[in-house]
Amino acid sequence: MAAQFGRRLRRGATTTAVAAVAVAALAASQGPGAVLASSGADSGGDQPSVGSTPPDDPAASGNSPYYTDLPPLVSPNKPGTSTNLPITGSAQSGIPASVLAAYKKAERSLADSDAACRLPWQLLAAIGKVESGQARGGRVDANGTTFSPILGPVLNGQGFAMIKDTDNGVYDGDSTHDRAVGPMQFIPSTWATWGQDGNGDGRKDPNNIYDAALAAGHYLCAGSRDLAVAADLDRAVLSYNHSNEYLRTVRSWFDYYRRGTHEVPDGTGVVPPPLGGGTDPSPNPGTSRTPSPSPSPTPPPSRKPDSKPTKPGGGSKSPVPSPEPTPSQTLGAVENAGTGKLTATAGDAFAERIKVRAKNSLGGPLAKVSVTFTIAGDTDARFEGGKTAVTLATGADGTVTAPVLQAGEKTGRFTVRAIATGRSLPAVPYTATVTARQADAIARTDDKALTAAPGAEFADTVAVKATYRGAVASGVAVTATMITDGGTPVENDKGPYFKDAGGNPVRTLTDLKTGADGTLTLPKIYADDTTGTYRLRLTTEGGATVVIELDVEAPAA
Repeated sequence: MAAQFGRRLRRGATTTAVAAVAVAALAASQGPGAVLASSGADSGGDQPSVGSTPPDDPAASGNSPYYTDLPPLVSPNKPGTSTNLPITGSAQSGIPASVLAAYKKAERSLADSDAACRLPWQLLAAIGKVESGQARGGRVDANGTTFSPILGPVLNGQGFAMIKDTDNGVYDGDSTHDRAVGPMQFIPSTWATWGQDGNGDGRKDPNNIYDAALAAGHYLCAGSRDLAVAADLDRAVLSYNHSNEYLRTVRSWFDYYRRGTHEVPDGTGVVPPPLGGGTDPSPNPGTSRTPSPSPSPTPPPSRKPDSKPTKPGGGSKSPVPSPEPTPSQTLGAVENAGTGKLTATAGDAFAERIKVRAKNSLGGPLAKVSVTFTIAGDTDARFEGGKTAVTLATGADGTVTAPVLQAGEKTGRFTVRAIATGRSLPAVPYTATVTARQADAIARTDDKALTAAPGAEFADTVAVKATYRGAVASGVAVTATMITDGGTPVENDKGPYFKDAGGNPVRTLTDLKTGADGTLTLPKIYADDTTGTYRLRLTTEGGATVVIELDVEAPAA
């Protein structure tokens, strides 16, 4: 595949002419003077930069091909910047909603886990643009997963790196050689090390933009890199794909996005042209698209500052901006729709169900908004079907109700979060509490006298049954204690006792629970050498109590 401007370039195929075009475009973009940590402006497209990652280090994309389209020669204004900057159309500066949300979510996550790295989301956006054209213009589902896999060419050493299969074809469908996978184009062996679960669904999927963006962030922040330092940022980008041409292209888009960008609906972003080396179907399944002839890799004619911006790659026709959604169609907020107190006894279903409302920018209800409910915290509570996360869409009234929440056996508080799927809006948190099973009555199951000789064991066992409001109380916690007589009984230090696992005397047992039928049979009880009448107290969660007498008597003469 010959090197072509406006198409992916294989490693080693970049020409000096194309490199010059990239440098010229970077300079003309009027970006904020980021310095490339390179050995010189005329260094070859695949020559390493000063201090960059050594060539034998693995790259995230296996030095696969990438898009060399450059941003327009003028950049969009960013609020607060000079008003004298030229303005460009909205198509190239628009990033699909789910893709943009994934980049920003990854930036926040890295700010918490590795604040010293100072990862800017615009760097992820630049790499995403160069690697996959922002997931083919944002063609992702409600969870952020691409509708079909984005695969790079086979890395069989014929024009590309030689990487034999490392995943048995699980990610790339090739059990002989590896291929770069997903919107951030990870090779499977690198994904095995750096893969992340960015959307909290319990999976690490390179075809999911949330997972891939977070993984890319961790990869770029490897070691002690500070991406606010130009040299460290260059090293990070070169570690992704070891090519100076790649670095210049990513830098161009990075500077462009830092000047300002905006959100566009998923699937309406600028779609890169089809590729010859990898799987890159047309934007609309079922339709075909004939790519226009690629221009030769020569510098385009210079343009006047006031000329209209052209399509990246040298096309003469300006892209038509996608229509912006009206305020009534724009999601403004997601809020609690009147959910009551969330409390349930262990093992029971929560009577209250979580409900949220989506509102548009005018404050009215907004239908068909995808909302994801996720259980977080140290709990074994689950939605129906044993799920920890479910995604549903709002109805005509803008509301959506989560499935029934089932409490587990673990007591305490946990959180359920509701968030507009793929959006950067804050989550709506709900606190739920699981209380222990209770009993309001406990009694012996028989009335046999409990006696033993000094130093012997009691022949009969103690069995009790717990109930709650007359019904069997299963799984109720019970504490058994040998107590003293008197108005304020405490644990007795003499008389009958239980034995621990080591055979040592103990006079208090905890962590006892009633069975499915509400009954509990205590371990064997032993007598010491002191005769007399003693008391055993059993107390349930919920406050039910029963006191049982134990007699230690010398045998009759």
